Amino acid sequence: MQIGLLGLGKMGGGMALRLAQGGHDVLGVDLSEESRRRAEDNGARTFGDLRSMLAALDGPRIVWVMLPAGRLTREAVTTLAGLLSEGDLVIDGGNSDFRDAPGHVETLSARGIRFADIGVSGGQWGWQNGYGLMVGSDEPTYREIVPILDSLAAEGGYSRVGDVGAGHLVKAIHNGIQYGVLQAYAEGFALLKAHPEVDTVAAMSAWQGGSSIRSWLLEQTVEALKENPTLDGVGSQVSDSGMGRWTAEEAIRLAVPTPVLTAGLHARFASRADDDAAKLLVAARGRIGGQKS
Repeated sequence: MQIGLLGLGKMGGGMALRLAQGGHDVLGVDLSEESRRRAEDNGARTFGDLRSMLAALDGPRIVWVMLPAGRLTREAVTTLAGLLSEGDLVIDGGNSDFRDAPGHVETLSARGIRFADIGVSGGQWGWQNGYGLMVGSDEPTYREIVPILDSLAAEGGYSRVGDVGAGHLVKAIHNGIQYGVLQAYAEGFALLKAHPEVDTVAAMSAWQGGSSIRSWLLEQTVEALKENPTLDGVGSQVSDSGMGRWTAEEAIRLAVPTPVLTAGLHARFASRADDDAAKLLVAARGRIGGQKS
């Protein structure tokens, strides 16, 4: 298939590589000359401005937006509404607020342009291991983009999770769960470290085999510890992009108890303290993703 990527940074650039390797005709646009050059080396055709890329796409056009969530993505969708044609498709693959989806649909549908939201997990390693993709769209649009999803995703790593808006909702809850899991590992690390007779790196490495708490998050945590066992130079502040907050807000709105997910979020708020649990969160998070999670 042919696809246009708006944004060729760490995530968009990695996606361009996997799509090109999958035999797709990939066109990309980015203001960064370095990002464009890297994408071209990986098999994409690149452009310095959006209009040029759109003019080179065959209709009906598919444009996948991979920009920072919030104002930049909202402005991009509004701009695309004025440049695309009836039957074209806009996909938002960033960490956007799921509550933005209805506004995007209203803006685009007035011109007959379709919209889908896809939560993307996998971070900076997704280009190598494949991404986890949570698709919010109607059924015909989903069926149309399956060849693209096949190239991007890890084996069994994508599904249509509902109509438009569901993709980013599921991704937000995914990130909320990630906060809770990482917080549990961090607290376990702090407790292990309180016992000087225990080799903390060896202990957490032992959990990676047949243990019931093994995971890819644990794998990345252990790799971070192997690189820096004492966490020297690692700060204690853990940021959040908003997805954990949106998860907590939705839980409050629906009166669904989520004490673990919310505690993980609050631990990030409290991470100004210089403690070992917060340091491990920072180190592990640096390994896990190039995109804020």
